[in-house]
Parts: sequence; C-alpha cells; structure tokens
Amino acid sequence: MEYKRFDNKIIARVDKGEEILCELERICEKENIKHATVSAIGAVSFAEIGCFDTNEKKYYSTKYAGIYEITSLEGTVSAMDGKTYIHIHAAIAGIDNRVIGGHLSHAVVSATCEMVIDIMNGEVSRAFSPEIGLNLLIFK
Repeated sequence: MEYKRFDNKIIARVDKGEEILCELERICEKENIKHATVSAIGAVSFAEIGCFDTNEKKYYSTKYAGIYEITSLEGTVSAMDGKTYIHIHAAIAGIDNRVIGGHLSHAVVSATCEMVIDIMNGEVSRAFSPEIGLNLLIFK
C-alpha cells in the first residue's frame, strides 16, 4: 500500500494480496484520522459481505471468492473507545455482472484498489445501542 496526503484528502493504492480494511486502518492510525469518509474502486479476489438483521440484532455474512470488481465502496471512519472505528459498505460484481452488496467485513485485493479518504475536522465517536444492536454515531 502506498498513499499521498493532499491537505485533508488522502489518495491511496492498496495492492494485490492486501486486505482493504487493515490498510485503511493503518493509514488512519498513522495519520491520526478521527473522522472521515471513504470511497474506493478496484478488484478483489475475496470478500465477506453481510446484512444486519434488525429483528435478531446480528449480522449475516457470506464469503465470496473469485473474480470481482468493486463497483462501489463507501463508508466512514470514526472512533470508539479511543480506537479507530471503520464502517464500510461495498458492492462487488462478478464475471456475470451481478452485483452483491452490503456491510464489508473483509476484502482482499486481486489487482488494485484506489481509495480516497476525505478527512473532516473534529471527532465523532460511537457507542453501542442495546435497542438497535449496533454501534451508533455519538455527536459531542
């Protein structure tokens, strides 16, 4: 992975074999990013994507291995308990051009991933909501 910072934006290239969320977290920690939005495109050979069941308050995830394009990757960076908290959703398309999408919990790059991190001033944190079953944004 390599990246370059331009004021409050970072352009990153995540390389073949690297895990997207790990590399994003590495950048955020190195650059001391507390609040940002993230977008990316690229290709993956493996992804774990899920959907949150609001009745059961749990994620159901499916693992996908093969040839996939990232048609969209969007999300946020915030903090929870003083640590970087990354929340990303992705849509990927296979050879048949069918799109799979949802909450991204793991993704390994097969060719490249081009990422833009838009850093915001200030800090937004998260706290667990027992009612919802998720870590929700908390505004200070």
